[in-house]
Amino acid sequence: MTEQAFVRRREASWKRFEGIVYGEKRDIKTHAAWFPRGYRELTVDLNTARAEGFDPALIERLNRLVPEGNQLLYGQHSWSFKLLADFILRTFPRTVRSQWRGLGAVLLLFYGIIFFFGYLTVRFPPLVYEIIPESQAEMLESMYDPGSPHFLVPRQVSSDADMFGFYIYNNISIAFRTFAGGILAGIWSLLVLITNAVALGTVAGHIINRGFGASFFSFVIGHSSFELTAIVLSAQGGLLLGYRFFVPRGLSRAASLRRAGKAAMPLIIGSALLLVLAAVIEAFWSSRHELPAELRYGAGFAGWVLLVFYFLRAGRPSPESPRKRGTP
Repeated sequence: MTEQAFVRRREASWKRFEGIVYGEKRDIKTHAAWFPRGYRELTVDLNTARAEGFDPALIERLNRLVPEGNQLLYGQHSWSFKLLADFILRTFPRTVRSQWRGLGAVLLLFYGIIFFFGYLTVRFPPLVYEIIPESQAEMLESMYDPGSPHFLVPRQVSSDADMFGFYIYNNISIAFRTFAGGILAGIWSLLVLITNAVALGTVAGHIINRGFGASFFSFVIGHSSFELTAIVLSAQGGLLLGYRFFVPRGLSRAASLRRAGKAAMPLIIGSALLLVLAAVIEAFWSSRHELPAELRYGAGFAGWVLLVFYFLRAGRPSPESPRKRGTP
């Protein structure tokens, strides 16, 4: 590739990038969707110019734009309700949709293992004691036994507020371990995901065998959509780190991991928000066994429907009006 052909092909993109970096705030908002891609292309152009030994003035121009773009893209931003709302309504669902292939595989693995071990435990009840300690199995039985004093309340808590703290700690710790496992080439993320799926399936099968299935499912249905989805998203974030470790795409492994971490960050932040919501529902709604089971099942089903609709539709551009399309 000659320098003249390189400059002719890429000049328009560089000028657009310069206009955003050195322009007005409205320019940033107008080109916000394109800017991350423009920044990635700019870094590739800089590496190409250096490798080909192009004009130092050209290299200096690109080298000056890269840190400016990095500051604009990854610089510190003060949190606000507007920024949080933008993350919830746009950034998070768009990131989830962009990872649909990997998430599809993780979903199949996670729920496949849950149903498989649930079925095995129902068919072969002694299997539960090969997977979880007998003392833990008895504690779970007492929690879902309507005649137990610990019915739908863990033994470690004594109030709704304590229960909320208990679930927050438990849920966040699982999600964090799942995501952080990506540092170990994604292997630990996969192991944590599989371990939790095995435990969930085994516990569900054991509770069904003990005859407490009705109280178990009416309890978990309310918060399961948010909690289980958060675990899957955390695993996807960790596996993304592991994938970039093995497939750096021309970058150093450290640079590849940094880029993967930035790409996965919306997943882990969104997972944390989902887990907080799940803990609120689990502590203040799911344990309300005095409410009709039909109401709790209905609310839980609505949670699943709304969550699926949110990930499919939130953050998509609205259709252009007839006036914008040029029709009267």
